[in-house]
Amino acid sequence: MNTTPPRALLPAGLRSPGRWAVLPAAVLAGAALGGGYGAVKAPEYAATSYVIVVPAEKADPAAAVGFAQAYGRVATDIAVTGDAQVWAGVTADTLRKNVQAETSPDAPMISITARSAKPAQAVSMADGVARALVLDSSHVAGSTGVKVVQFSRATKPVSPVSPSAPLSALVGGCAGGLLGGLVLLVRPRRPAARGEARHSRQATAPAASAAVPAPTAAAHQPEAV
Repeated sequence: MNTTPPRALLPAGLRSPGRWAVLPAAVLAGAALGGGYGAVKAPEYAATSYVIVVPAEKADPAAAVGFAQAYGRVATDIAVTGDAQVWAGVTADTLRKNVQAETSPDAPMISITARSAKPAQAVSMADGVARALVLDSSHVAGSTGVKVVQFSRATKPVSPVSPSAPLSALVGGCAGGLLGGLVLLVRPRRPAARGEARHSRQATAPAASAAVPAPTAAAHQPEAV
């Protein structure tokens, strides 16, 4: 009985240890890059200020929600055209890039979140944009029927929101392992591995044909007279 050698049962990729060295190397490289980025990058802090849109007298209360959505979309534009950049001590471009306004679909409230490398500056940016919204709404309250009031001022953050160096290293290692696995999947087989597989098929073909017995010729018997 012919048996296939254990080596032939393994894929060509498993019989070449150097091929799998790509995976741990990619994990180590990703962890090193991620940890280095987290250590070099300055920590980022976030501060959030809240404003609320209230209807004026004899105005439709439901209109406050719609105006809150509108003010949330143009919050940074209003802040730039107003004095928010002067109050925060930053440029208009910094406000556009680092301030984000979010609204609620069922409440006339706007949250204004500012990010900065300095906690105090993040507070100034968030409160500056909120103050700009309050002033702008007071100028057009006669035509809109609503006004924006300060609901909660931003508090100074005590911890950064950006990932730390260990977390960045973990994320980088996972990303490196994923990329290394993709490289192993899409990497073409080496010519030696293809030649070895072809040689194995040729070697097993004669053995398979020899295992099948050849048909025997029927014995010739003379007929009786």
